[in-house]
Amino acid sequence: MELTDAVDAAFLPGGPIARAEPGFRPREAQQRMARFVAEAIEARSVLVAEAGTGVGKTFAYLVPLLVSGKRALVSTATKSLQDQLFLRDLPRLVSALGLPARLALLKGRSSYLCLYRLGQARNRAQWTDRASLALLGRIESWAAQTVTGDIAEMPGLDDASPVVPIITSTRENCLGGECPDFARCHVVRARREAMAADLVVVNHHLFFADLTLRETGMAELLPTVDTAVFDEAHQLVEAGLGFLGTTLGTAQLIDLGRDLLATGLREARGLRPWGELAALLEHSGRDLRLALGAGDRAGGPAVRLPWREVEARAGVVAALEGVERAVVEVRGALEAVLDLHPELRRLDERVQGVQAACAGFRQDCGSDRVRWVELGGSAARFVDSPLDIAKVLSEQRARVRQAWVFTSATLGDDEELGWFVSRTGLREATVLRVGSPFDYGTQARLWVPQPFARPSAPEHPAEVAQVAAQCARLLGGRTFVLTTTLRVLPLIARLVREALAQVQPPIEVLVQGEQPRRALMQRFGAGRGRVLLGSQSFWEGIDVPGDALQCVLIDKLPFPPPNDPLVEARGRQVQSRGGDAFQEVFVAEAAVALKQGGGRLIRTEQDEGLLVVCDPRLVRMGYGRRLLAALPAMRLLHDEQDAHAWLQTLAARHEPG
Repeated sequence: MELTDAVDAAFLPGGPIARAEPGFRPREAQQRMARFVAEAIEARSVLVAEAGTGVGKTFAYLVPLLVSGKRALVSTATKSLQDQLFLRDLPRLVSALGLPARLALLKGRSSYLCLYRLGQARNRAQWTDRASLALLGRIESWAAQTVTGDIAEMPGLDDASPVVPIITSTRENCLGGECPDFARCHVVRARREAMAADLVVVNHHLFFADLTLRETGMAELLPTVDTAVFDEAHQLVEAGLGFLGTTLGTAQLIDLGRDLLATGLREARGLRPWGELAALLEHSGRDLRLALGAGDRAGGPAVRLPWREVEARAGVVAALEGVERAVVEVRGALEAVLDLHPELRRLDERVQGVQAACAGFRQDCGSDRVRWVELGGSAARFVDSPLDIAKVLSEQRARVRQAWVFTSATLGDDEELGWFVSRTGLREATVLRVGSPFDYGTQARLWVPQPFARPSAPEHPAEVAQVAAQCARLLGGRTFVLTTTLRVLPLIARLVREALAQVQPPIEVLVQGEQPRRALMQRFGAGRGRVLLGSQSFWEGIDVPGDALQCVLIDKLPFPPPNDPLVEARGRQVQSRGGDAFQEVFVAEAAVALKQGGGRLIRTEQDEGLLVVCDPRLVRMGYGRRLLAALPAMRLLHDEQDAHAWLQTLAARHEPG
């Protein structure tokens, strides 16, 4: 039986999936995508597949992978998606299909407990609060029981906890084979299991870290698989650029100084002035930060400064030279003590990396690259990056002929999926667009309030807040507000709270940053009577099915910032070949982002809702037609009365009881 026939049989009404999953119903769109994946596996070709919400793309690629019996790798955008695949979706399918597949989960080094660093943790000087010490005690108890060492298993341990970097390792501080705990290392064990598995689940960051560093275990793993699937592929480019570029950060210098002091005092006390050397590194980082003006942005959102602005700032070159002098002095001190302990050698390698980065940023930037400085909070970071990931993907594909499948709900707004294909160089790929099976014409409405303030007008945030509060009042909550920038989020949130302060029954207003994201989502999804406001990371990955969410409001069209150095460079690249930078970069980016944001509204066949876009350009400007076409085919409402009537209908239809 050919693979496509076997895949079709798996999805039949009386097939193995239907027998194992009581709620399963065959979907033509899902079966179509599964056939394309099967054909790509058999031909060892490249498939780029956009699958709308509700298609069931996860099963559409997992079933062909499992039925083929060939070795496969699945890469996702986040660790949480990895866990969902490995802990929920794959076990269900393996059981339903009756296949003896060996599965493995492989994350980056920082996701696993480091036994060596845990053993040293209690001696660290920075333990100043009882809460961290109590958490360390719980980690030590858990460490004695865990098999995988995956810190995601540890109850009450948040990824953002300051304890996490202390009890995990990085590429820079890992001792490798020289570690006394190497034989029990959780990272080594995870890589060993991945090499023996039939299907391995990784993430995009791990994939690109290996392409650049060749030390994550993927260098051995990737050539041995027959098929690689990249889910949530719309995040692939940004993930890749984060690893393919060169960076030099002020926080990196401060961390290096602290590690130098701790390791020097522990392994080579009295042999060199470790305190002075650590202070020299930290001061050089501070001087660089001040020269770039990072201290002026404490508490503000991160911004990217074009390189031309950086070069024009007095003191930046001198500060960079100061960093070089500091690392030269530190290297001279380390050279005499390298043989005393492996950690000293690792420190020397880190110092060499900083020295090489300094030299690189003093040279001219290549024409196929872009350079900027990222300022966020009180830190600054130099970045030198390629414009896309096309070259590295082409090189990787040339090494071994495999089937590659790239899939997401949002990969472009045209039939060729040009937004994604152009940035990845996958022009030889088969392109598939599978629309959502949901009936958006019945389930959803789109409203663009008019008249309305221009997005650049100072009164625009207040008008957004007013509309958001009106929608929330009519629905009794159930509203999700998305802003295109973090800057306006606190203002809109405050105004919404004020407008809803006297509403009965009370409506709770939840705001990004006031609680951890997971806690906010659990609270918002728990029922009615709540409004959630978010920006940036909240534009995707938010899945709230049911009537807890019936209105998504977007403050303005999500065009990328025109002065962003990476966006500018891509625009120049398009213009250099005679293209239209506004259409190919700005409108294309806005279309994808709008699809992502609007996609939060309808998550199941039963969901109903209203999408509100508080930007009149969507219906007034010529490019608005393209952006409207990127959204699902919802009925467009033309006035406030119709919008409020629809919300009242939803409120009445979904009353409790």
